[in-house]
Amino acid sequence: MDRLTPDTLLFGPVFVGLGCRRGCGWEEIANLVAVAFDEAVLPDAARQLATLAAPGMKADEAGLAEAARALGLPLRFIEEDAMLAAQDRAHTRSATVLAAVGLASVAEAAALVAAGPGSRLLLPRRSTPRATVALALPAVALLETRS
Repeated sequence: MDRLTPDTLLFGPVFVGLGCRRGCGWEEIANLVAVAFDEAVLPDAARQLATLAAPGMKADEAGLAEAARALGLPLRFIEEDAMLAAQDRAHTRSATVLAAVGLASVAEAAALVAAGPGSRLLLPRRSTPRATVALALPAVALLETRS
């Protein structure tokens, strides 16, 4: 994977893929997003333009909705078919998650689908015991970096 940095951002939002276990608290999710933003060294403008994305099967998960409200970010739910189609573009896979929900990658796939065709991961999956996050950039936000 090419190393993407904030210097490669041209414009546009970052898409934040989320996964979580049932009943995960919003604080754990929101803190994980903040840690991911810090690790990616995102400027404030990019953080404010971010969009959260989670699998449609989690649409009733209160922790996701509360985390979105706490972060002041929109939350979009991604259909399972689209996430299945993005599995080959994900960098990390979990046999446990595959057995549980039929997807080997949840956060990465959600981020990539939400960011659109040609998108790439800015930050692969990071996790806590109950939540996962990944960051993706849309193709229009990527610059070619050449020496």
